[in-house]
Amino acid sequence: TLESGVCDVVMGVPVAMQDLAVTQPYYRSMYVFISRRDEHLSVTSLSDPRLRTLRIGVHIFGDQDDSSPPIDALIRRGMVHNLVGFSIFGNLDETNPPADLIKAVEDRKVDIAIAWGPLAGYFSKHSAVPLNITPVADDAMNPELPFHFDIGIGVRKKDTALERRLNSELVHLRPQIQQILRNYGIPQ
Repeated sequence: TLESGVCDVVMGVPVAMQDLAVTQPYYRSMYVFISRRDEHLSVTSLSDPRLRTLRIGVHIFGDQDDSSPPIDALIRRGMVHNLVGFSIFGNLDETNPPADLIKAVEDRKVDIAIAWGPLAGYFSKHSAVPLNITPVADDAMNPELPFHFDIGIGVRKKDTALERRLNSELVHLRPQIQQILRNYGIPQ
């Protein structure tokens, strides 16, 4: 839609994306572990041996070739049978399909979950059960696999004037943006 002129900007784009120009980042987030506070798991690494015995909830996107970095890292470790997938898109009649993963932690349908920080932060903040959110540490076994992302606004590569204007506004609005991120529980 960007290249066809249907829209002029795409929000929430990784800064490293190469098919378009991306503004300076307006936030940085990461994949996180979500667990019930009363379980005292304190998992920080995908190499934690306890993960081999836990049911690990993850968001799935639908296509087998379209998985997230944590899923790739866990599969490389042979933990495919530990994974419990939750569709990030859900069904048409669902209000908040991404929340199903966090609800599964609450309801003990999974022992721990791994999710993109903004989704985890927002839905965990509204949980009826106290939850821990812990950043997933970089993976020493797969150093090329990113778990942290700088996020900006995408524009057409040729639209340098709009990119400059957006960058200027991001600098000006930084305090308000940071407050919104805190209010929504977005881990940074």
